[in-house]
Amino acid sequence: MIYFMNKFDYDIVVGGKPLFSGFFAFPVAYELTILLSAFGSLGGMFILNRLPRHHHPLLANARFADVTDDKFYVVIECEDERYDEQTTRALLESTGTQHIEMVEDAQ
Repeated sequence: MIYFMNKFDYDIVVGGKPLFSGFFAFPVAYELTILLSAFGSLGGMFILNRLPRHHHPLLANARFADVTDDKFYVVIECEDERYDEQTTRALLESTGTQHIEMVEDAQ
């Protein structure tokens, strides 16, 4: 883009300088590299983290409303292929938990 604009689109010779020189194009290209990499990182983060997720199944649970009132919750998501519900439930029961509840996504 820089080459086209300086060589063909806006070809004004000033002070005998060449129509295209890498010296004046370097700062613009450098700053564009930083800007585009920042946008790429931000876009990649949103895509890989599946953001924005406006709904989570726990938000519909009535007991989860107490999470900000000095309570402690452990959330185990079951997307892993090694996840086993009975083994996980037995592990949580062995720790002396007060309540175990399976919350399923309605979507």
